[in-house]
Amino acid sequence: MHGLLRRLFAPRWKHPNSEVRLKALDQLDPQQPTQRDALHALAQDSDSEIQLAALLALDDIQGLVSGYAKHPQDETWFNAACQRLTGAEGHADLHQRQALVTELSEPRLLNAIALKGDNLDLRLTALAQLSDEQDLTHQACHNGVAAVRHQAAQRIENEDNLKRLLKEARRDRQVMRLAREKLTQSRNNAEWLAEQKNQREQLLQQLEKHAQAPWEPLYGGRFRHLEREWQHLEHPPSIEQEQRFHQALLGCRKTLHDHETQEQARQQSLVRRAEAESTRDQLLEGLEETLEGLHQSSEVTAQDIDSLRAQRQLLSQRWQSLSDLHPPSDPIQKRYTQALARYEQLMDAWQRWQENASALESAVSLHDHPSITAIVNQCAWPKELAPPALLKRAQASLVAEASAEQHRAPSLSALNAELDNLEHLLERGAFKSASRLHQRLKPSLEALTTDDAKPHRARLKQLGARLAELRDWRGFVAGPKREQLCASIEALADDQHMAEEALDRHHRQLVKEWKSLGDAAANREQSARFRAASDRIHERLTPWREQLTHLRETNLRSREALCEQLETLLDQPAQDADPDVLREIRDKARHQWRDYSPVPREQSEAVGQRFAKIRHRLQRLIDQRAEHIGLQKHALIEQVQALQNDSEQPLAKRIIQTKQLQQQWRQLGRAPKGEEQALWKTFRHACDQLFAQRDAHKNEQAARQQQQLDDMQTLIEQMDSWQPAHADEAETLEDYLKRASQLEPLPRNRRTDGMQRRLSGIVRARRERLSRLAVAATVQQWQALLPLVKAHLTADQQALAGEAAKDVDAPSLLSTELPAIFAGAHQQRNQSRRATSAPLSQAQLAALEDDLARLRVHLSLLALGSVKQRDEPLRLAIQVERLNEGLHTERSRAEEIIDVLATLLALGPIPLTLWEKEVEEFDSLLSRLAHVPHP
Repeated sequence: MHGLLRRLFAPRWKHPNSEVRLKALDQLDPQQPTQRDALHALAQDSDSEIQLAALLALDDIQGLVSGYAKHPQDETWFNAACQRLTGAEGHADLHQRQALVTELSEPRLLNAIALKGDNLDLRLTALAQLSDEQDLTHQACHNGVAAVRHQAAQRIENEDNLKRLLKEARRDRQVMRLAREKLTQSRNNAEWLAEQKNQREQLLQQLEKHAQAPWEPLYGGRFRHLEREWQHLEHPPSIEQEQRFHQALLGCRKTLHDHETQEQARQQSLVRRAEAESTRDQLLEGLEETLEGLHQSSEVTAQDIDSLRAQRQLLSQRWQSLSDLHPPSDPIQKRYTQALARYEQLMDAWQRWQENASALESAVSLHDHPSITAIVNQCAWPKELAPPALLKRAQASLVAEASAEQHRAPSLSALNAELDNLEHLLERGAFKSASRLHQRLKPSLEALTTDDAKPHRARLKQLGARLAELRDWRGFVAGPKREQLCASIEALADDQHMAEEALDRHHRQLVKEWKSLGDAAANREQSARFRAASDRIHERLTPWREQLTHLRETNLRSREALCEQLETLLDQPAQDADPDVLREIRDKARHQWRDYSPVPREQSEAVGQRFAKIRHRLQRLIDQRAEHIGLQKHALIEQVQALQNDSEQPLAKRIIQTKQLQQQWRQLGRAPKGEEQALWKTFRHACDQLFAQRDAHKNEQAARQQQQLDDMQTLIEQMDSWQPAHADEAETLEDYLKRASQLEPLPRNRRTDGMQRRLSGIVRARRERLSRLAVAATVQQWQALLPLVKAHLTADQQALAGEAAKDVDAPSLLSTELPAIFAGAHQQRNQSRRATSAPLSQAQLAALEDDLARLRVHLSLLALGSVKQRDEPLRLAIQVERLNEGLHTERSRAEEIIDVLATLLALGPIPLTLWEKEVEEFDSLLSRLAHVPHP
C-alpha cells in the first residue's frame, strides 16, 4: 500500500509510462529551478525520445552532441544536433559551437554543418574535420560559400575526384581551374614517377648484372658510377627495389673485397717470399765467405772450425724455418747444396785430422818420417785448403827430407827460396814458424864454404837479427800482456757475485788470449799464477758444468723422446687427421725443440738430422691431408651447385641441406694455403646464391601476404559499405564470410589484428541488423494477420455471449496463405472456442490474464530487454525456461517472437475487456520491434 501511495502522489514526469513522462515534459518550464532540475533528470532518461526532448528544452547543445554520439542512426537526433550546431535553432554562441565541431568525427553531421552553418568560420571548422575526399568533393561542388568550396578543392588529390570536380563544379571557375591544374600536375608527376621508376629499374638491372660479373680493372669505377646514378634519382625506391639494390650492392662489394683480399694476400706473399729469399741469400753468403776465407787463410785452427760449425747450425735452423713458409728457388737451392757439400768435405777432413793429430805430433817430434808420411796420407787433407800448423810442419818436414835425399847438398837456389820464405814469415810476424825455419837453415848454410854461399850467409845473419828483434819485441809486448791476463784471471777468480755462465765465458776468453801469446815472455811464475787462478775457476765452475752437462743430457733425452713421439705419429697416421691439428703439432714440436737446448755437441748433429727428416715427413703428411680436404671441399661445392640448380626439392629443404654442408665445411679443416681462399670464395658464392633465392622467396611470400591483406581490406570495405535491407539477405553475409575464410590464414601482425577486430564488429553489426530485419518481417506478418485476429475476437465475444461457437475461416479474410505455425494456432483457437462454455469462470479468466501477462512480459524482454518492477517474477520464470530450451536448441530472436505471437493467436476465447487492457502495450512493443534503425 505504501508503494501504491508513492506512485499515486509522485509527479507525472516520474511516471513509469514513457508517454506520460513525455506529456509532462512539455509542461515543464526550464526557467524555474525546480522544473529545470526535473528537465536535467529527464535528460538522463532511458527513453531516447524523452532524453532528446529534455535536452532541447534545456537548450543543452553539449548534452545534445554527446547524446547524438550514442544515437547516430536516429534521424530525430541528427536533425536536432544539426539545427543546433548550424545555428538554425537554439541560443548557443558561435565559440561554443566551433569548439564542439572540432571534437566531432561523424562525417554526415560535419557535411551538414559545412553546408548549412550560419558562419564562415564554423563551416571552415567543420570542413577541416572532414578527411574523406568524397565529402570534400561534394563540398567543393555544392557548398554555397566560395571560400569553403576553394578550401575543399585545395585538399583534393585523387585523380578520379578531381575529374568529378572538373565535371560538376560548373559554377565556380576557380575551382575548375584548380582541379585542372592539379590534374595536369598529377599527370606530370605520374610521368616523372614512371620515368624515375624506369631509370631505377634499368640501373638495378645493370647493378645486378654487374654484381654477377667477375672482377676486372674497371669494375670498381663502374660500380661507383652506378651507385652515384642510383643516389641522384629523386624518387625513393620501393621496398622490393631497395632490397634488390642492397643485395646487388653486397654482391659488388663482395667481389671488390675478395679481389682486394686476394691482391693483398698475393702482395704479402711476394713480400714474404722476397724477404725469405734475401735472408737465405745473406745466410748462404755468410757460409760461403767463411768457407772461402778458410781456403785462403794460412792455416786452419780449432776456433775456425767451431765458428764454422756454429754458423752451419744457425744456417740449417733458419733455412728450415724459411723453407716451411716458402720453398727456395732452384738456383739458391743448388748453391745451398754445394755449400753443404764443401762444408761436409771440410768437416770430414777435420774429423780425420782430429783423430790423427796426436800421433802426428809424436812422429814429428821424433822425426819419424815414415810414420809422418803414413799419418799425412791417412789425414787426406784437401790440397785447396790451408792445412793446420802441425800438418804444415809435417808436410814441410817430408818435403825437406825428400829434398835432402835427392840433394844432400842443397842448391843455392833452394836455399834462396827458403830465405825468401823466412823473410816472408818475419814480415807476417809468424815468430814460431820463422824460428823453426831459421834453426833448420842455419846448419845448412854454415856447412857451405864456397864463395857463392857468402851472400846467403850474410842474408841469413840479417834475418836472424830481425828474428831476435821480433823475439825481443814479442817479449816486450807479451810481458805486460801476461801480467794483465794474470791480474784479470785472479780478479775473475775472486769475484763471487758473477753468474756462472758469464764467468765461464770470460774465463774462456782469457785462456784463449793466454794461449795466443805462445812462449813470448813466458816465465814459470806467471804461468803458475795463471794456472792456479784458472784451477780455482774450474773448481768453482765444476757444479755448474755438471749441472749443465745434466741439462744437456736431459735436453737430449727430451729431443729424442720428441722424435720418438713424432715418429710414432707418422708411422700410424689417422686417416681423417686434421691438417690444422698437424700444423699445430709441427709448430709446437718446433718450439719444444728450441726449448730443449743446449745438448751435448757430440750427439747434436745426429739428433738434428733425425728431427729434420721427421719434419719433412710431417710436412708431407700435412700436404697430403690438405690435398684430400681440398678434394672433399670440391665435392661440397659441387653438391651446393647441384642444390642451387635443383628445382624439384623444396627451397626450405635445400636451405637446410646447404647449412649442413656449411657445417661439414667448417669441420673439414683447411685445404692447401693457396687453394683454400679460392675454394671458400666459390663455395660461399654458391651458398649466397641459394640464400638469395630464399630471400627472393620470402619477398615473394611477403608480397603475397600483402596482397592477401589488401584483398581482405577490400572485402572489409565492401562489407562495411553493404547494409542489408531485407531479412533474406543473410546469404549475402554468408557469401562475404565464405570469401573471408578463403583469404585466411592471414599473417600475424598488428594490421591483421585490427582487421580481424573490425571484421568481427562489422559481422556482428550486420547479423544484428539482419536479426532486426527478421523481427520486423515477423511483426509485418503479424500485422497482416490482424483481420484474422479481429475475426477471432468477434467470434470469441459471440461464443462468450452464449451464441453458438463459429469457426473463423482464414482464407476468406487473408489475401495470402497463412504460415504453418500461425495456421496451427488458428486451428487451436477455433478448437478452444468450441470447447469452452459460456460464461467463463473466475479461474479461467485468471488463467487467461496470467497467460496474456506472460506473453506480454516475454515480448517485452525481446523488445526492450527489461520489464516493469511488477513483472519481475514472470521475467525470472521466462528466463529460466529460455535457458532450459537453449540447452537443447538455439533459437533466434525472430523465432521466439513468432512463437510468442502464435501462442497469442492460439489463446482464447478472450473477453474483449481483457484484450483491450493488454492490446495497447502489445501494439507498443510490436511497433518498437518493427522499427529498424537507418544504416
